[in-house]
Amino acid sequence: MDQVEEQDRALPIANVGRIMKQILPPSAKISKEGKQLMQECVTEFISFVTGEASDRCHKENRKTVNGDDICWALSSLGFDNYAEAIGRYLHKYRQAEREKITHNKNYQGSATKTLKQTPIIHAPPSPVLVSRVTHKVQIPPTANQSG
Repeated sequence: MDQVEEQDRALPIANVGRIMKQILPPSAKISKEGKQLMQECVTEFISFVTGEASDRCHKENRKTVNGDDICWALSSLGFDNYAEAIGRYLHKYRQAEREKITHNKNYQGSATKTLKQTPIIHAPPSPVLVSRVTHKVQIPPTANQSG
């Protein structure tokens, strides 16, 4: 694999550095070489896990790798702690997505129902606005009004 392809599949170095800084004390410095090494390790780890999940999908004649496949791959490769943590996250994520969809359906349904049942009433303009406008408007006299 050439250098360009390897860079294309690697996580951005700035993101790797930002994640590394989150766990270190604020005064800690990270060398460029340290960030690059971590970038290579993380990229290899992701490729390793994704490859295992992809093999499973291929054996099951599926084309799409999903979150459950990643959890299975992590466990299969001996990363049980990661598999459990990501499994919990995946469950919470899916639950939140279901709630968001349900909320949106309920909101849209109630809004449509309300619009069909409730007549639209326009409030009269504010008296303050009307008086300001009427006092400033001057209508020039027409030929019939002069006198």
